Amino acid sequence: MRWIKYWVIGIILLLGIYAASMYFFVEESKSFRVEKEINYPVEKVFPQFNSLQNFYRWNSYFSSSKTMHADFYSPYEGQGSAMSFRDAKTGKTGEMFIRYQNLNRTLKYELFEDNKGNPTLINLKFTKVSPTRTKVIWFVHTPKQGLLSRSLNLFSEDSFVEDLDGSLAGLGNILANKVDRDNRVANIKYDTLMVEQQEGQLLLGVNVSTKNGKDALLRNIALNHNKVYNYMTTDLAKREDEIGLPVLVTAAGNFKDKEISYFYGIPVSKRQSVSDNNFSFRTINTSQNYVMYFKGNFEARIGAIQQLLLKAKKDTMRNGELLETFIEPPVSGEEVNMKISLPVYR
Repeated sequence: MRWIKYWVIGIILLLGIYAASMYFFVEESKSFRVEKEINYPVEKVFPQFNSLQNFYRWNSYFSSSKTMHADFYSPYEGQGSAMSFRDAKTGKTGEMFIRYQNLNRTLKYELFEDNKGNPTLINLKFTKVSPTRTKVIWFVHTPKQGLLSRSLNLFSEDSFVEDLDGSLAGLGNILANKVDRDNRVANIKYDTLMVEQQEGQLLLGVNVSTKNGKDALLRNIALNHNKVYNYMTTDLAKREDEIGLPVLVTAAGNFKDKEISYFYGIPVSKRQSVSDNNFSFRTINTSQNYVMYFKGNFEARIGAIQQLLLKAKKDTMRNGELLETFIEPPVSGEEVNMKISLPVYR
């Protein structure tokens, strides 16, 4: 039994040496600074940090896990917004808050992990380097660690930088997609009838029947947009660069009906297993389309639809279902920006 006593004494000595080294050579908390430049204007970069829903999608701390789930709390962006998260596989849990915002200049985060009482403090400073380039500086202060866990501070900066590099790659993909969309929007010719070749699309969305009273249809569309978008980005973990612009599919001539049935979906690259029966896939075939871009009051878009139908009738063309693509997400009570397409054939 003597060897057991020596073994216990050895362990106690090793723990004592470890604790002493941690006490004298490793700080109980750590502060460090990381500086990066992003090849996009600050007006595009800041909203990706200011909205925790955006932040969650590209930050590898969250996006690297397929079993991570998050809940977001009002006001959803800016000072006072918050989120909670949990990873079913690793058991990691936590909460994140935006405590302060100065638009396009500074943000202050608090990150609580695994029910720890003290948060990691992350302050961000945004600087406009040029019209197309932004410098972001992270000031990070880790929470105090006990003697036995203080060794974590030896690796916290390296781990943070490694995660940050992966995160910025994801952010770059999202911003590239957004800038491309913005450039397309800037070159749109509104209220002009055009002919376009429509590529086939695969949509994931919901089938809906609703009233067509004043403002009622747009309210319903906006509600279902949020439903579909949140399901795809949260439950299916889709990033913005993986999905397309949302499309409303309906019968071309039913805009005067008291009740309208429609399919509202967002384009995806391929089919996958969908556990929620409220959602389904729909295929849009390749076709020749009569097209008009419209911006204004939602009900006023009927004039553009009528022009497309009259054009098809004049050209003795048959038409398929109407496709209304929202260039900007639909919001109840606000103007819409959309592409209205009527597939035609003989």
